[in-house]
Amino acid sequence: MVKEPEALLRAMFDAAVAAADPMICVPPNLPEPPKGRMIVVGAGKASARMAQAVEKNWSGPLEGVVLTRYGHGAACEKIRIIEASHPVPDEAGVLGTSEIIEAISGLTADDLVLALISGGGSALLTAPAGKITLGEKRAVNQALLKSGAAIGEMNTVRKHLSAVKGGGLAAAAYPASVVALLISDVPGDDPAVIASGPTVGTQTTPEDALALLKQYEIEISPSVLAYLQSPSGPPRTDDTRLSRVENRVIAAPQLSLEAAATVARDAGVTPLILGDAIEGESRDVAKVHAGIAAQIVRHRQPLPSPCVLISGGETTVTVRGEGRGGRNVEFCLALALALGGADQVWAIAGDTDGIDGAEEIAGAVVSPKTLAIAEGLGINAVAALARNDGHTFFESIGAQVITGPTLTNVNDFRAVLINDPHQP
Repeated sequence: MVKEPEALLRAMFDAAVAAADPMICVPPNLPEPPKGRMIVVGAGKASARMAQAVEKNWSGPLEGVVLTRYGHGAACEKIRIIEASHPVPDEAGVLGTSEIIEAISGLTADDLVLALISGGGSALLTAPAGKITLGEKRAVNQALLKSGAAIGEMNTVRKHLSAVKGGGLAAAAYPASVVALLISDVPGDDPAVIASGPTVGTQTTPEDALALLKQYEIEISPSVLAYLQSPSGPPRTDDTRLSRVENRVIAAPQLSLEAAATVARDAGVTPLILGDAIEGESRDVAKVHAGIAAQIVRHRQPLPSPCVLISGGETTVTVRGEGRGGRNVEFCLALALALGGADQVWAIAGDTDGIDGAEEIAGAVVSPKTLAIAEGLGINAVAALARNDGHTFFESIGAQVITGPTLTNVNDFRAVLINDPHQP
């Protein structure tokens, strides 16, 4: 029997985050020094920490510019760190992206661009294409975030409205070589999807982007429509300017899930990794997890207990209410309701970057007493879920997971622990 379930779950979450620390995964993946200049650029919630890791492990000269989210900076001496808005881009992101493009313009075939890309880079790396304004791009981005669209779908639209995504960044560096180090926060770890693939040519079309906008009933301006109907667009995969690019995924959700599983085993708990690329509505994914947990509680199958169900990926939330949402707290709230106070079941869900939705909160913890505590405080869990107000719910009952910026990002982490009261 696990005597401190919440402590074990938090230790598993912390291990998942630590496994993706750029100080661990960047150094072994650094390229050989070039004959010419070494230019470091990047964008994402982990990019500043990645830049710091490069500086600490690179002996030759280097320079560069990296974009990260406000509050996610790291001290660097040679690489300029610029902070900007995420998940909705702002003017700082536009100016920072312009600096990055300037830094890699006019290079030669002897030069090397080291691109440090991680989750969040899509919103941070901002260069509206054609005559599209920042305001128009922000409006599309905000609508996508509320629509319930999967991350791959959102990034398909984003790259077709950008001058740097979908291979645009790498194309701007040609004829220099480009080595991109990628920390994946997307299901499937596809480099074309991570941060909307700034170093990967696109296989989608403007028609694909338009179809998604129509599917999710997102209104667009005449400028956005005109650009998507024009022959312009991001570089295709066979574009010559992308012929000198190497993309390396150096950290991914599966590695973090395995690190958490090791913590569980060391505590005498049997882990089962359900998947590292689980998608779907948060509340639906929660019901599936609750169903599996209920099977184990009732029949002690298919796993012995104590055991823990572990999963990663990126769920979505279709925003229907005006609450302080977030896909991980939405998962936890829906899970608590589906479990109905089931004895001996605890859970944690959190974003490995320390931010769930737009809140500086990683996620939350669920216990057998979650609903009872809320009821005692006069809080209606069903109503909270209906208005997408998970953050307020878990803040009220004191069950938030708060880490601050972790300076990495391998997406969501979920663990459901089924304890065994009969085991000593």
